[in-house]
Amino acid sequence: MVSNPTPQRQLRGHRPQRPAPRVLNSAEHHAWLTGHLTDRDRWLCRMLFEHHVLTSTQIVEFAFPGRRAANLRLRDLYRWGVLHRFQPHRDLGSHPMHYVLDTAGAVAIAHEAGLDPKELGYNREREIGRAYSLQLGHTIGCNGLFTTLIRRSRQPDATGTLTAWWSATRCGRHWGDIVNPDGYGRWRQNGREVEWFAEFDFGTEQLSRLAGKLTHYARLADTTGITTPILLWFPTAAREASARRVLAEALRALGDPGRVPVATTSAEAATDPLDMAEARWRRIGDTSDGRTALADLYTLWPAPLQHTEHRPAADTAPTTGLAPPSPQPPPAPVRRWS
Repeated sequence: MVSNPTPQRQLRGHRPQRPAPRVLNSAEHHAWLTGHLTDRDRWLCRMLFEHHVLTSTQIVEFAFPGRRAANLRLRDLYRWGVLHRFQPHRDLGSHPMHYVLDTAGAVAIAHEAGLDPKELGYNREREIGRAYSLQLGHTIGCNGLFTTLIRRSRQPDATGTLTAWWSATRCGRHWGDIVNPDGYGRWRQNGREVEWFAEFDFGTEQLSRLAGKLTHYARLADTTGITTPILLWFPTAAREASARRVLAEALRALGDPGRVPVATTSAEAATDPLDMAEARWRRIGDTSDGRTALADLYTLWPAPLQHTEHRPAADTAPTTGLAPPSPQPPPAPVRRWS
């Protein structure tokens, strides 16, 4: 179960760690890794390149059968220089380990994609520097909205699948001249697919500024001809209630509010604070207390949502890096005993 995202003020500083032996970054080591990295390892590297930083808890949820198996493999990937890790300080208890992509992992996925590592746009100092970023809590929380969906889709009785997950960086690359969402996702369940832009509010942004984004989303809808819901997550029910009033005013000010479908939720609206699939979404303008599941978003607006494939042509410029990885992990490696 994912806990409620921790306020950024509690992520300052770092707990000293006992140093672990690590290998040197050399051509020989990269060659050695070709026989030791599994499909899941390389997929995890692509996920970290796309989404920057993930906690060990999130990685367990969407990639491993259990925590012990995950810890053993993550330790190896750290020792091999494939991943780097850090653990933010916490006054009470401890945070899970946080992972970012390290040099050996970046080299592996670059060569796998037929790129020179320099073309990948990877910078080790920048990735490790995320440990000090004021956006760390926001990044982890927003990623949690999507990793819980992957976890849900991996359950034996799962009925839905996360088919697309774009980071804020990729969204900014394609739509940043108009608006920059915190993420873009697509969920398929019961033969129907819904897509959305995610806005993750950590309680630090002025609500007027958040509401001002609706004007940009309206411009994006007019430019692309695509109507896509905007789903906003808030840390508390009180924050959500305040935001809904401001958002409703902003929608009324638009020439065609129907072009910008908006729904909200809070960490207190469902059992799991971050599980987007639960019945937790309320349409702006809806005065009832009912909430709707992610798969049923299409029922919230009178006009049918126009679904389309948002993904443009694959990135080709050297600065764009890799195509987005599939949100679903490859099958676990099969152990063969002699």
